[in-house]
Amino acid sequence: MNLIGKIETDILNTVAGLSGLPSDGAYNIRVNGTSAGRMNSQNVRIEPKPEGRGIDVHVAPGTKAEKVHIPVVVSANDHVEMVYNDFYIGEGAEVEIVAGCGIHNCGSGKSQHDGIHAFHLEKDSRVLYTEKHYGSGDGSGERVLNPVTEVYLGESAHMEMDTVQIEGVDSTRRLTRGTVGKGATLIVREKLMTSGNQYAETAFDVSMDGEDSSVNLISRSVAKGKSQQIFLSKIDGNNRCAGRSECDAIIMDNAVVKAIPEITAAHVDATLIHEAAIGKIAGEQLTKLMTLGLTQEEAEKQIVNGFLK
Repeated sequence: MNLIGKIETDILNTVAGLSGLPSDGAYNIRVNGTSAGRMNSQNVRIEPKPEGRGIDVHVAPGTKAEKVHIPVVVSANDHVEMVYNDFYIGEGAEVEIVAGCGIHNCGSGKSQHDGIHAFHLEKDSRVLYTEKHYGSGDGSGERVLNPVTEVYLGESAHMEMDTVQIEGVDSTRRLTRGTVGKGATLIVREKLMTSGNQYAETAFDVSMDGEDSSVNLISRSVAKGKSQQIFLSKIDGNNRCAGRSECDAIIMDNAVVKAIPEITAAHVDATLIHEAAIGKIAGEQLTKLMTLGLTQEEAEKQIVNGFLK
């Protein structure tokens, strides 16, 4: 049975840059709780968990320049699911993992995807993980996404996460937690936009346990309409380490943005920094663009797009 029609293709293109099934590399595409395609590569093995509750992804030690696609599509009304995905990255491996979830809801029931992704990185391994969230459809039902990412970094491992919430998601609670080992690095870059009555909550809970470990958490967001955003950041420095948390938000209309930092140094050589800035678009920025012939709406759009670029 072909589970990928026009709606599913459009969503896959938006969240993962795919116009169909990948021609090479490992992939697992999930549509409405069912696998719509799965393939292994020479160095990447994907194994389904029992009862379709998720996958295990094994990347062989020493793997180089591999790309793995694991997008999820929910296009059925009143569909709620929870998946558990585990990623085992072998020593010295380098891999890019392209995830993302799109929900298309044209009905009145709630459509929801919750996922727990756990990354286990061995010594000297490197992962670039990209994840986009997107909602579409003209139904009155909610589009809900609640991703949890767990990161366990071994010695000198390196993980970068680029997460984007594009539009159309009514409610999301994103939790990222992890432990960072000796000489390991975790970098998270989040871009988020909410509008209408949407709600978005981001929470980081990271422990730097290894000597010379580092963490950099960066969130940029725009809140419009009556939407609400909450940013919670908790970093524990338990050894000689360097940690930084940054929240930068533009607030518009009647939106609400809240930033709650918590940094704890439990070692004399732990260096931790938190920065937060929330404010409206500067009047001089609007004026400058409007003198070039843009309307206020066009000028605001340009500023927002540049801020989230």
